[in-house]
Amino acid sequence: MRRSIFSSIVLIQLLFTAGIAQNPEWVVYDTSNSDLPSNYVNSIAIDSSGTKWIGTNDGVASFDGTNWTVYNTSNSDLPYNSVESIAIDTNGNIWFGNWGSGSGLTSFDGTYWTVYDTSNSDLPSNHVSSIAIETDGTKWIGTNDGLASFDGTNWIVYDTSNSDLPDNRIGPIVIDSSGIKWMGISIYVFAGSWGHGLVSFDGTNWTVYDTSNSDLPSDVVCSIAIDGSGNKWIGTGGWYEHPRGLALFDGTNWTVHDTSNSELPWNVITSISIEDNENIWIGASIHTLLRDMVGYGLISFDGIIWTVFDESNSGLPSDAITSIVIADTGNKWIGTWAGGLAVFNEGGIITEIDDYTHCRVLTTDFRLYQNFPNPFNPTTTIQYSLPEAGSVKLIIFDIRGQEVTTLLNTDKPPGNYDVQWNGMDRSGNLVSTGIYFCRIEAGEFSKTIKMLFLQ
Repeated sequence: MRRSIFSSIVLIQLLFTAGIAQNPEWVVYDTSNSDLPSNYVNSIAIDSSGTKWIGTNDGVASFDGTNWTVYNTSNSDLPYNSVESIAIDTNGNIWFGNWGSGSGLTSFDGTYWTVYDTSNSDLPSNHVSSIAIETDGTKWIGTNDGLASFDGTNWIVYDTSNSDLPDNRIGPIVIDSSGIKWMGISIYVFAGSWGHGLVSFDGTNWTVYDTSNSDLPSDVVCSIAIDGSGNKWIGTGGWYEHPRGLALFDGTNWTVHDTSNSELPWNVITSISIEDNENIWIGASIHTLLRDMVGYGLISFDGIIWTVFDESNSGLPSDAITSIVIADTGNKWIGTWAGGLAVFNEGGIITEIDDYTHCRVLTTDFRLYQNFPNPFNPTTTIQYSLPEAGSVKLIIFDIRGQEVTTLLNTDKPPGNYDVQWNGMDRSGNLVSTGIYFCRIEAGEFSKTIKMLFLQ
């Protein structure tokens, strides 16, 4: 009989978890392992070269996958260190909105900084909450005292005195493929939250959606995203006694998801991002009376299945999600409150080579990464990291705990390694469709990942 290293208890556990995906690999950047200037991340944007721009409570960081560059009031013309919003125009200029002490709007072209505030422009307020940029380069800036558009030369300001805006305090802004601006009119105040709903503006007409004339679940709009079909996904909030949740609006019909009819863990939706495959990624959090944040994790929704990632079941460093941006590679860049910056790919591997290589170099412990691709046929790659020299063994087992083949059994110096499995057993026969496990044994370290082979 073939030898099995699994005890009956472990085998039962493996059988029990056979239908449950293993936690994919997460990478976390914080002040302890990177040059991120603060673990309080407010905003993220990705430029055309793939460089990430991260706004924190203590300055802005750019990260190209290898190198970090930090800009703050001590080494640049950034007027204030707390950056609430970031947007990037078609020329590659980075635009920063500061809320904090009210320092206005700042642009950076890689060399020069330009600051716009109420003293040198028609910006209606120095408290900038949001920035959205049209394809022609026009900037739309949400402030605490109205909405401004800026084409590089001319400013136009919209407020309650000259438009149908229901209030001057502008929250999130997004622009759809027709150029229509969608914005939330809301603000968090000390005693809770207050809002005037969702507003659309096509350049001529204003339309206001609120709880009195639509199925919007709350007038406090915290986040907005638009999917490939033009549907609007609206994250709403409100204080504890107020109704709220995630709303889908197709231009005619409303669908509301909340804790009563879905697997959402919480009804205050502070951030939304939509993947190319139309998966919705959601951050659920709430501001407390002490201006802190309490979080309920990261949620994905594919239209049918809800998946919740939190500190208890993933590598997420904090359940309070402030921002989500999805790279072309499918990596999710997640800003958290007090936990730093997390990178996640549900395929189990960080697919941006520079990012992945960089984070592997930083490894100071033993790692076995999720195989990729997964599912696979017939070949998959398994990567592992050794912080010190020693013997290492990689063994493949089937669902019954029987050894299928040994991929590696040798001594290795410290480093990062790749091993391929071609789907063959020890006799050279192609295995059948099913779940298999790869186990690493290196010194006292051991870990098992689950893999799916499909013929």
